[in-house]
Amino acid sequence: MESTLTLTPALVRRLAIARQRLAGPPPAAGPAGILDLVRDLRCLQLDPTSIVARSHLLVLWSRLGVYDPAALDILLWQDRQLFEYWAHAASIVLSEDYPIHAHWMRQFATGEARWSRRVQEWMDANAELRQYILAELTARGPLRTQDFEDRGPVPWSSSGWTAGRNVDRMLNFLWTAGAIMIAGRQSGHRLWDLAARCLPPALPRPELSEQEVVRLAAQHALRALGVATPTQIRQHFTRGGYPELDRVLADLVAEGAIRPVAIAAPAREWAAPWYIHTADLPLLDQLAAGAWTPRTTLLSPFDNLICDRARTELLFDFRFRIEIYVPKAQRQYGYFVLPILHGDRLIGRVDPALDRRRQRLTIQAVHAEPDAPATPEMGAAVAGAVAELGAFLGAQEIVYGDHVPPGWRPALLDSPRRPV
Repeated sequence: MESTLTLTPALVRRLAIARQRLAGPPPAAGPAGILDLVRDLRCLQLDPTSIVARSHLLVLWSRLGVYDPAALDILLWQDRQLFEYWAHAASIVLSEDYPIHAHWMRQFATGEARWSRRVQEWMDANAELRQYILAELTARGPLRTQDFEDRGPVPWSSSGWTAGRNVDRMLNFLWTAGAIMIAGRQSGHRLWDLAARCLPPALPRPELSEQEVVRLAAQHALRALGVATPTQIRQHFTRGGYPELDRVLADLVAEGAIRPVAIAAPAREWAAPWYIHTADLPLLDQLAAGAWTPRTTLLSPFDNLICDRARTELLFDFRFRIEIYVPKAQRQYGYFVLPILHGDRLIGRVDPALDRRRQRLTIQAVHAEPDAPATPEMGAAVAGAVAELGAFLGAQEIVYGDHVPPGWRPALLDSPRRPV
């Protein structure tokens, strides 16, 4: 067995950022470049919030720069190289990873947990509704939720918004179980169809064992993270889908696929174990030798780099929480705040809102971290990132609010009112 590598926190951050494709040359902005990018990230989390743009589009923009979202649609709905399913949340995932996701499809609602039993019992009681939905899809092709009649004799019981939404619940359960998939979107509404018609015909679909699934998923998660602990791996990609992970990681170490890592900070060593995939050792060597091409960009609140809040706080000393559901008067930073990535640090956050009718991007506030350089050069870097966001959004004007860090104010307020 090879010895444990000892890394600095700065090198760990740079490896994570490089593996997330947030440093170095941007990928190509067409379908091939996006597919290559998703292979590194492994999933793009979906979220309905669109005060700026949908989160998955922002995640791609942070890495690609200005691009045409139609290229993503080609991969999803035409080439079928991507599809929507659960990863560390509802996400866009790779069709080539279907065998991993199919394992969890087969496991859905089959256990003895209280939720599983409840779903099983409800679906059995509404077998007529299930059969009707599948028959309609077979005969008519892709349909919206509202295209189905509610033929469920037993209403879904919930204290929340899902109460009595029988068609919606059945469609979502059939989706999670892999019987149906999302075939497209029509005016924002999901189009459902049989799964067999939503995957590439030549796609290999081996039925993997649970251990094989965990081995593959753990390596994908580790490579996306750069360096990670078992806890961080469990939070990434197929979140919560890593039974017996410690044993799998030990096997991968013994086989030489991954290596243990120690992280030595100036005053302490971060608690072990940490791991790196051996495929990333050449990149690590390059970064250690100074091959580092940083960028300044803005990140979606659901970006893959920061979706694990505990890891983000440890690596970047940056506490980040989403305040969408916090009453306005109690928000610290804003409704849909985008962290600012500069090089290997998170140096602040912006609170943007897009007025699509007026084509105006308003930056309601800009917040700098206490240790962020309060220089005109830093302000200019942030202004450039905001201008690039405006260009991607099609904004014809960028307006800043009153809350701007004093050291950045000249560069931000003197920046072009129209995005580059």
